[in-house]
Amino acid sequence: MRTLKEGLPYPRGANFDGKGTNFAIFSDHATSVTLCLFDESGNSETDRIQLKECTNRVWHGYLDDVKPSQRYGYRVDGAWAPMEGLRFNKNKLLLDPYARKLSGSIKWDDALYGYTVNDVPDADLMMDERDSAIFMPKGIVIDPNVMTKTNKPNIRWSKTLIYEAHVKGLTMQHPLIPHDIRGTFAALSDSALISHLQKIGVTAIELMPIHAFSQDRHLLEKNLANYWGYNTLSFFAPEPNYMASGELEEIAKTVDALHEAGIEVILDVVYNHTCEGNHLGPTLSWRGIDNLSYYKELPGNPRFYDNLTGCGNALNTSHPKVLQMVMDSLRMWANVYGIDGFRFDLALTLGRNENGFDRDHPLFHAMLQDPDLAKCKLIAEPWDVGPGGFQLGSFPPGFSEWNGDYRDVTREFWTGKEGMLSKFAKRFAASSDLFNEQHRGPWSSVNFITAHDGFTLHDLVTFNEKHNEANGENNNDGANDNRSWNCGAEGETDSQEINMLRGQQKRNLLTTLFLSQGIPMLLAGDELNNSQSGNNNTYCQDSEIGWVNWDNADDGLIEFVGELTKLRKQHNAISRAEFVAGNLNEFGNPDVTWFNVNGEIMSNEQWDDPNNKAMGIKFDSPVKNEPAVLVFINASHVDVLAKLPCCDTYSWKQLINTKSIASHADVDNQIKLLPRSVYVYEGNLLNCIEN
Repeated sequence: MRTLKEGLPYPRGANFDGKGTNFAIFSDHATSVTLCLFDESGNSETDRIQLKECTNRVWHGYLDDVKPSQRYGYRVDGAWAPMEGLRFNKNKLLLDPYARKLSGSIKWDDALYGYTVNDVPDADLMMDERDSAIFMPKGIVIDPNVMTKTNKPNIRWSKTLIYEAHVKGLTMQHPLIPHDIRGTFAALSDSALISHLQKIGVTAIELMPIHAFSQDRHLLEKNLANYWGYNTLSFFAPEPNYMASGELEEIAKTVDALHEAGIEVILDVVYNHTCEGNHLGPTLSWRGIDNLSYYKELPGNPRFYDNLTGCGNALNTSHPKVLQMVMDSLRMWANVYGIDGFRFDLALTLGRNENGFDRDHPLFHAMLQDPDLAKCKLIAEPWDVGPGGFQLGSFPPGFSEWNGDYRDVTREFWTGKEGMLSKFAKRFAASSDLFNEQHRGPWSSVNFITAHDGFTLHDLVTFNEKHNEANGENNNDGANDNRSWNCGAEGETDSQEINMLRGQQKRNLLTTLFLSQGIPMLLAGDELNNSQSGNNNTYCQDSEIGWVNWDNADDGLIEFVGELTKLRKQHNAISRAEFVAGNLNEFGNPDVTWFNVNGEIMSNEQWDDPNNKAMGIKFDSPVKNEPAVLVFINASHVDVLAKLPCCDTYSWKQLINTKSIASHADVDNQIKLLPRSVYVYEGNLLNCIEN
C-alpha cells in the first residue's frame, strides 16, 4: 500500500527530489484527480491514487517510493457538459502537460475520444465510457540532473545568420552520418554536419518542432505522416523518435556540440494550439484536464473552439495557469537544454484576448521581463487565420518577426515584375517602414525567401505551379500563389541555357538575402540544390520528398553561400544594429545612398518608373576606415550600362558577380550589368588609401 503525502503545488509536473516524487497538476473545474501508475511496459496499470490536496487550483501529492523511470498518467473527473465547455471523462487516461519524457505513442482507437464516435448528429455530446489507457503514451518520471554544460555563444542579433532545418530531414540522407543515428539529435552533433554548418557560415540553427507531437489519424490511414511536427502533444517532452539513445542527455550533448562550434540553437515552438483538434478531436490531455481553462471557446458557444489557428483549437494564453505553462516550458528548454532562442508559430494567436490581438498581451510582457528569456532570441510568426490575422510589424520591442512581405516582394522583383523597385528597396533596407518604431532595430526583420512552408530555392526557379499530388489531396493543398518562375520550362530539363539561368537566379536571390539589412534566414538544403519535386507543402512527407537530398550538392553553390556569409560578417556596413536612412554618420558619409545606373542619386521619377528594374545601393560602414559596400542590381532581361558612383572618393573592388563572368570597370568607370545579375563591390576611401 503506497503512502500519499500532502506534497506541494509547485513546481507542476512530476518532480523527483532524490528520495521521492511530487506530483502537481492544474485543474480549476475538476471534482477529483487520480494519479495512475503503470509498469515499465506502460501497458499494465498498477496503482490509482486520488490526489486529495488542491491548492490554488493545483492538485498535488507526494510519493516516497516513486523513482525515475516510473510511468504515469491521470484520470480527471468532473462534469460532462459539452454545451458548457466541460468535457471531463474519468475513463480517459490523460497525459501530464508537464511530462518531461514520454513512453510509447498514440495507438489510434475510438476509445481515445471522450464522446461516442459515430455519424449521428450531436455525437460529441454523448460520453464514451471505454478506458483509453492501453492506447495512450505515458509520462515518465525523470532524473532532473540533465543540463547542458557549455556557455552559450551569445551572438549579437546584428551578426546572426539563421539556418532553418528539420532534425530528421536534414540528417536522414547525409552520406557521412552513421545510419543508426540519422534523423536524430545525435546526428546534428556529428562532425560532418557541424563542419558543413561552419563552412556555409551560419551562426544559428532553427529547428522545426522538436516537442513531442501526435501523428494525425487521417494521415496514417493514407500511409502518410505528420512530418513537420506542428501538432504538439507535450510542451516539455522532446519527440521520442528524434532520440537515437532514448535518453534526454542526447539533446543536451547536441546543444553542447553546436555551442562549442559557435552555433546557437533556436526552437520553432507551437504554443498556439495542441494536437487535440476541434470538438470532435480526441481527449489526450488538456481537453480532459480542464477544457474550459486551457482553450479559447467560441464566444457565446463554449461547445466549440475559436479556431484562430486553422488547426481546430487555440490555447487560452490569457488564462494565468496556461500562461504559466508556456513560461515554464520556455524556461525549461532555455535553462536545462541551453536553447538560445524561440520562433513562435502563429504568434498572433498567443497575443489574442477577447478584443483581438494585443501587442501588450500579458504573455509577451512575461517573456520580455523574464531574466532567463530576456537572454534569448524571440522570433514571432506575425499571423494566424483569425480576424485581422496579419500583423507584420506589430509585435512589441524585443521580438523579431518573420518578414513574409520580404519574401513576397523579393520573389516578385526577381521574376521581373514591373513597378517593384521602391517596394524592393524598403525590404532590402530591413523594412524600416514596418519596424522603425519604439526603438526597434533592423534585427526585428527576419528576412527569408524560402522556408519549410513552400518551395525550396531550387523549386522556386524550376516550377511555376505546385505539384503536391503525393499528398493525396488532388493537388488542392498548399499555396497557389508562389511568385515563382521556372525560367522557361516546368520541372527539370536538359537545357543548358535554362539550367544556367536557374543557377544565376539562385545566386541572385541568395545574394539579395545576405546583403539585405535585417537578419537573413536560409532554408536548409537551399545551398545543396535540394528539390521537393515541386511539392510546396511537405507537411505529410516523411520521405525522400521532404528530406534534404545531399546528392544534389554543388560545391560551387556551397562555397558561394560561404562567401556571402563571410562578406556579411566582415562588413559592418551590411550587418548594422541601426536602420539606414541616408543620415550622415560621424565621419560625414551617408549610411545608405540609392543610385541610378548613371551613378547619380535616384530621383522620384526613377523610383516610380514601373520599367526601372536596376539600381545601385551604397552602404557605408559605421566603423571608421572600414570599407563601404556597393551593390548593383539588374532584375531586367536586358543589359544595362552602369557607372560606378563616387569614383573620386572611393576605389572599388569587385567581390561578387552572380553572372559568373568577369566584368571590370573600364577607364570611364562603366560596367555592363548583364541581364538578371547582381554585382557587389568593396569601396575604400581614396584618402584612407593614400594615408
